[in-house]
Amino acid sequence: MKKLTIVLLATLSFITSVAGPIRLNIFKKKTVTQKVVTVYDTVRVVVTDTIRVEPKAAPRIDTLCHTLTPTQIDSLLHIWQTMSTTESHNSYFEQYSANLDEECNLPKDSLYKKRLQDMVSPVHLPYNSVVRQYIDYYLENKWSPLSRVLALSKFYFPIFEQELINAGLPVELRTLAIIESNLNPTIGSRVGAVGLWQFMPTTGKNLGLEINSLVDERCDIVLSTRAACKYLKYLYNTFGDWALALAAYNAGPGRISRALARSGGAKTYWDIYYDLNAETRGYVPKYIAASYVYAYHKQHNVSPENTPLCVASDTVTIHRTMHLGQVASTLGIPIETLKILNPQYKIDIIPAARKPYSLRLPTQYISEFIAQQDVIYSKDSLFLKEYINPANLDKKRAEGLGYTYTVRSGDNLGSIAKRNRCSVKEIMRWNKLKSTVIRPGQKLRINRPKPRS
Repeated sequence: MKKLTIVLLATLSFITSVAGPIRLNIFKKKTVTQKVVTVYDTVRVVVTDTIRVEPKAAPRIDTLCHTLTPTQIDSLLHIWQTMSTTESHNSYFEQYSANLDEECNLPKDSLYKKRLQDMVSPVHLPYNSVVRQYIDYYLENKWSPLSRVLALSKFYFPIFEQELINAGLPVELRTLAIIESNLNPTIGSRVGAVGLWQFMPTTGKNLGLEINSLVDERCDIVLSTRAACKYLKYLYNTFGDWALALAAYNAGPGRISRALARSGGAKTYWDIYYDLNAETRGYVPKYIAASYVYAYHKQHNVSPENTPLCVASDTVTIHRTMHLGQVASTLGIPIETLKILNPQYKIDIIPAARKPYSLRLPTQYISEFIAQQDVIYSKDSLFLKEYINPANLDKKRAEGLGYTYTVRSGDNLGSIAKRNRCSVKEIMRWNKLKSTVIRPGQKLRINRPKPRS
């Protein structure tokens, strides 16, 4: 045993002398040698003071600022609406105003017929001798209302067209107001029809129009047009033909139905033409003639009158009783302008005590009215006091029904009285005349609805 130990020690000594000292870690785990590799990193330069430019967002439309006042904006709007309406009005006639060479040598009948055929319309526009008579009346009669109608149409026709479009009706029906009233919103017939569309009181009320001592909505520009659209749509749905619908507008649907029944199978207006009364026989031909002369007036050298009328207008709502004079005196609008724009108020009073009413103003005064509303309402005691007296109301109501007549050559008080369904004494009393002598050009006050010409 001792010999074995000595041999081992000798062997270890020999190995140590050759390989170096060796540690014997009998009780520890063997350490794993790891290879270390050095990696050389690139240099990173970080710039900390760089300026970052962010894109600027577009401004919101509702935050844009302007320097114009509401009144200035209304004034610009009025100018734009007037210019655009005038341009649209004039451009309508361009399609009919071309000087076509082939028309130069045509006889009158052939010319009228060709031009009517060129007027493509849902409302049939045939030509015959009766139509020619009415065309000649509009073009050659010295009392023809055509020049005045052309001037007034610039204001009224855009309103008519909007309501006709809203009702789904042909815009060509606007011409109907020419033969009904010559675009006079306060005109009355000998049988009691009133307004642009000439409604009888019963018909007007059945169509929802208010008619009383202070208000006659048959004269309201918009409301009466809506009522006419409603009635025309009913008539067309009943008869299925525009000529029959127009005849029924004049004579009443009952008469047209009876005429169709008596004819034994007739289906058109011209089939029952001779079964109608004289006025209705001329009604549709007159409509056709009015449509022709309105479209082709330039070819016949007819020019509009220089009739001042506010083209651009809008409405405000009134919630308390008011006199038109309150608005006129505060805003500086001529009261005659307010009367023309609001003919439904018989004695210039808006009776808005129990329900609201509309007041039509020139566009450039809308914002000013809103700004001055308290001042306008504060004048009610001043302007309304004279109407508290029933006698004043009756007097003003009688004046509201009338108009001013200009005496023509050949006129006398008897003929004027007969035309207006009154007496000579009444005309003399209204005008404080001491004799029956009158002269051409003299102005006479007639306290009756203006008869249709």
